[in-house]
Amino acid sequence: MRIRIDLAYDGTDFSGWARQPGLRTVEETLAQGLGRVLRVDPPRLVVGGRTDAGVHARGSVCHLDVDEEVWRRVPGRSDRAPGDALVTRLRGVLPPDVAVRAAAEVHPDFDARFSALRRRYSYRLQDRPAGADPLRRHDTVVVRHPLDAGSMDEAARTLVGLRDFAAFCKPREGATTIRTLLDFRWRRDDADVVVGTVVADAFCHSMVRALVGAVVAVGEGRRAPGWPEEVQRAGRRDPGVRVMPAHGLCLEEITYPGTVEGQRRRGQESRAVRAPHAG
Repeated sequence: MRIRIDLAYDGTDFSGWARQPGLRTVEETLAQGLGRVLRVDPPRLVVGGRTDAGVHARGSVCHLDVDEEVWRRVPGRSDRAPGDALVTRLRGVLPPDVAVRAAAEVHPDFDARFSALRRRYSYRLQDRPAGADPLRRHDTVVVRHPLDAGSMDEAARTLVGLRDFAAFCKPREGATTIRTLLDFRWRRDDADVVVGTVVADAFCHSMVRALVGAVVAVGEGRRAPGWPEEVQRAGRRDPGVRVMPAHGLCLEEITYPGTVEGQRRRGQESRAVRAPHAG
């Protein structure tokens, strides 16, 4: 049986999502918790968005496969649904920086990674250090120079669309860097924090933080609003683009088709686009 897990985590003390020998990761922590509750070996997890060390998630999704007998015995003697019982029991074994929001059986064709339509991230910047909130130090990056949020927003919108984002990605042999950036915008919120929203069908490694770095250069007045698009069109990493710190980034939401057929079709499309020969 395939089970979807919706979760959130504070990435401060994790070395990212993916399991790494000798390091504390979200995947290893969650898999160990699931193994204890389900009374099986730590399961293999497939996630919709692999975050780097220090990156947070408020709306992550992963899936795992379990035997039907294992799933049915999760509630024990209670009359609760297995998913509800699993959420409750995981709360008792997971550390406080990981929270499972929901767990439910899904169709075998659902894939947390390949069925996703889009991922939405936020990025928080404080450009007035005297007003920095110490309670938000783990999810807000303090910058030394005042930012023009309007110029950042103008620059960000020039990058929206289907493009090759090689200039903003760490290269991986055989992997495509073509992505559809669906939304990229900036605003100053009521707490005087400059907040970015970045939405795409998928992201390559370090892409979001590099995109943020490109528009921060515009916000600081060091570059014109058209410069990030010039970098994108050049197709190569530019030393003027700073890859911003991880802790300002948060995976807010992963969106999936509402039907099984839609999830199946999206999975086929995604696999074809991300095949090693593509791009």
